[in-house]
Amino acid sequence: MKKARALRKGDKVAIVSLSRGVLGEDFARHQLALGQERLRAMGLEPVVMPNALKGIDFLNKYPQKRAEDLKQAFLDDAIKGIICSIGGDDTFRLAPYLLDDAEFVEAVARQPKLFTGYSDTTVNHMMFYQLGMVSFYGLNFMNDLAELGPEMLPYTREAFERYFGGDAPYVIESSPVWYEERRDFSEAALGTWRVAHEETHGYEVLRGSGRVQGALLGGCLESLYELLVGGRFEDQLEISECYGLFPGVDQWKDKLFFFETSEEKPEPERFGMMLRKLKEVGVFEQVRGLIVGKPQDEAFYEAYKSVLLEVTADEDLPILYNVNFGHAYPHAMLPYGVQAVMDLEEKRIEVVEGMFEER
Repeated sequence: MKKARALRKGDKVAIVSLSRGVLGEDFARHQLALGQERLRAMGLEPVVMPNALKGIDFLNKYPQKRAEDLKQAFLDDAIKGIICSIGGDDTFRLAPYLLDDAEFVEAVARQPKLFTGYSDTTVNHMMFYQLGMVSFYGLNFMNDLAELGPEMLPYTREAFERYFGGDAPYVIESSPVWYEERRDFSEAALGTWRVAHEETHGYEVLRGSGRVQGALLGGCLESLYELLVGGRFEDQLEISECYGLFPGVDQWKDKLFFFETSEEKPEPERFGMMLRKLKEVGVFEQVRGLIVGKPQDEAFYEAYKSVLLEVTADEDLPILYNVNFGHAYPHAMLPYGVQAVMDLEEKRIEVVEGMFEER
């Protein structure tokens, strides 16, 4: 896998809206300003790409404009990192404009760059995985950098600071607190803390023991499921299959499969249905272990555990549950294609391979 260099003070970082164009709406102006301010405070220069602020309706109508911003960010040698504004539900529509574009593909190979986001950004990560570039299932602009509290959530900020480099291993341990999703994102909420709770579970071992190693691969469960079955959009499955957006079964061999559920908080029955589809296509037969994210607001916390154990009983897979990444707050980041260890004795993740190119 090709690796980007770590960020450095003074670097330009691109802000892109590759899915839903929320960042360009008037109601999000305070979040745009706050996120940029926080990036500058960390010594980075934010560059908002030309189409990133054109709003929900425009970007829904013109997915090629979203793809154009990502391509331009790769072609601009001054830009060293790319941060997604937020997720959405139709990132798959960018595939024809990117994977059929020889100039974009060559640019990714020539100069890999730090790319971070989560949720439906899973689909972009799968494109980069197909192109052989390490990307990060990690922080995005609106949910993390533009966190409305007096500061970024400390655990999440520490994860972002890892984008500036650091020797392996990168150890991911349970946060001592977790936070509820906000209900008010208006300007009136600026400076207010999220509702916080003591973490009483920590990372839970649902099955297995010892240390299990493999390369990381995964994302948002709903996004992965829809790459296999479509359903939300008429052309979703056709595009996914045409461009191989869901990794072939052989690509899952010996991986540590990480996944988490979205803010839609799927009912346990739907959670089980999505897992059974992954089982059906052979994913669970190939992987070495499962890293499962904390459900947002601890929705269906115990029920999900029961479903996980039931669906994976045949494969007897090691499972580490309630891990801090994805839609629950706070969260860490996970690098695609990089070797990591599930330490089921210490109940933590260790990224044991360097995440960035060697200087």
